[in-house]
Amino acid sequence: MAEVDLDKFMEFVHKFAADLGATVAAGSVVIGDRLGLYRALAADGPATAAELAARTGTDTRYVAEWLAGQAAGGYVTYDADGERYSLTPEQALALADPNGPVNVPGGFTAALGALSAVPAVTEIFRTGAGLGWHEQHPDVIVGVEQFFRAGYAAHLIQDWLPALTGVHEKLERGGRVADVGCGAGASVILLAQAYPNSRFRGSDYHDGSIELARKRAADAGVTDRVTFEVATAASFSGGDYDLVATFDCLHDMGNPAEAARSIRQSLAPDGSWLIVEPMSGDSVAENLNPVGRVYYSYSTLLCLPNARSQHGVMELGAQAGEAAIREVVLGAGFSSFRRATETPFNLVYEARP
Repeated sequence: MAEVDLDKFMEFVHKFAADLGATVAAGSVVIGDRLGLYRALAADGPATAAELAARTGTDTRYVAEWLAGQAAGGYVTYDADGERYSLTPEQALALADPNGPVNVPGGFTAALGALSAVPAVTEIFRTGAGLGWHEQHPDVIVGVEQFFRAGYAAHLIQDWLPALTGVHEKLERGGRVADVGCGAGASVILLAQAYPNSRFRGSDYHDGSIELARKRAADAGVTDRVTFEVATAASFSGGDYDLVATFDCLHDMGNPAEAARSIRQSLAPDGSWLIVEPMSGDSVAENLNPVGRVYYSYSTLLCLPNARSQHGVMELGAQAGEAAIREVVLGAGFSSFRRATETPFNLVYEARP
């Protein structure tokens, strides 16, 4: 065994302590979100544990322990003199505003749901089998919707669609849109709210997600222009679409090349395919960073197992990178492919027939 550098060893142990704290704290973040603790701090200002418990109808002793842990992790701010806790504007935006640009509780909800599949994923490491999204914990579906909806609400209408060729103008006048792999419908509902003259069809292979999407659409008041169906990316219905969109799902599919061919056939001659994928470089070395760590970890627990469950013939994974997506798109017969824009978490591409 090679000689151990104790300083480097302790540096790694400190990293482990930080990671372990963050992992365990994920549960506390979800609890705080579900009980409205963050929202009460944001809305009504600084509070002691007893005051926050009174505001939220919770137990003071549990809230005191929760607050101390949140302060230790930098998720709330502690004033030792008055023993009061508060949220900075930045903490409140990330933790207490479901419509903010980053929904931190949603990310942790999805993570905890995904971690519940560790025994099953451990087994498929041995067998090479798959595990579909429909076999995951329900918190995966809910958390993914919460987390990704925040990014879509911040960027889809304001930044991504204007970066595409003529799409905004078509949808303003009234166009046809398919959202393939729509999950619980967050993206298609945002589109329908922004473009009331257009008509939208969302599809997903998971019937539970489509059931939730229909409920979300009814709550949002857009059922007059949105329909949903249970269908795969190779079998969704309709055609002559001005826009087909795939939001953070192409890399999850067992046969993305087949999906790309199906999408090309469904587009109008001057239509566009909006492809939103996780931020990624083309090599492992380019992805050795915090965002890459998040996506590789989710991909191990969710994305790759789902592709395997669909008898994957091309398992892209969440860190596929632009070169791999380009190969899929151009291989399906599209004449053009380009990176339209990006965010810290997403790469946004446009493909045209």
